[in-house]
Amino acid sequence: MSDDLPLTAEDIAEIAAIIEASPYRELDISTRRFRLRLARGDGAEAGLTQEWQWAGSAPEAAAAVAEHAADPDAVPAPLPGTFYHAPQPGAPPFVAVGDEVGPETVVGIVETMKLMNPVHAGRTGTVAEMLVPNATMVAKGQPLLRLA
Repeated sequence: MSDDLPLTAEDIAEIAAIIEASPYRELDISTRRFRLRLARGDGAEAGLTQEWQWAGSAPEAAAAVAEHAADPDAVPAPLPGTFYHAPQPGAPPFVAVGDEVGPETVVGIVETMKLMNPVHAGRTGTVAEMLVPNATMVAKGQPLLRLA
C-alpha cells in the first residue's frame, strides 16, 4: 500500500458519479488503483477514510473495457458516469436496436458531475445490441452498445 498515489480527474469523476447515484449511507469504492471508504453522517459529522492499494484483480467494468479492445463493433463510454438511453426520463431513447447510425449520431449520454456528455456512435452501422441498461454506472471505455 502507498499513500502517495495522486487522484486523476478521471478518478474524481468516477467517485463523484458513484456517490451521487448511491442511496446508501456508507460506500466502499474500489477501483483498479485505490479503495475509498465513505460514511455519511447525520449532518454533524461524516467519516472519511482513504485507503490506497494496488488491486490484484480488475473489477467487472475493467474486464468489460478489456473485452472492448477485442470488439471493434462496441461503442465505448467516453468517460465514467451514469449512462442514459434518452435525453430525459419519459423521452424516447436516442437509438434502438435496428436503427441506422452515422459517426456523429448520439446514441446516449453519460452524466458525470451533473454534466450530460453525449456519446456518439463513432462510425456508420446498425444498432445490434444494447449492452448496458438505462441509468447504469459505467467506467471509461466500457462497451455501451454494439453496432453491426
